[in-house]
Amino acid sequence: MATLNTDPNLADADAFYAALVKMTEGMDDATAQKTMAKLTLLLANHIGDAAVLTEAMALARGTQSKAA
Repeated sequence: MATLNTDPNLADADAFYAALVKMTEGMDDATAQKTMAKLTLLLANHIGDAAVLTEAMALARGTQSKAA
């Protein structure tokens, strides 16, 4: 069973974060939320493992501590 990788795994995390912020630049809140939801669904489909996604959702929500 796969587990969520919470170790740093991006070559340039700061650049990714900047691109993520820029992606919704100029959008109203509703459009930005829809865009983020679409991105989330695209990435969830790419991951394709319900257990990993459930673990990620719990961690993002704050109901689970970071994987050991």
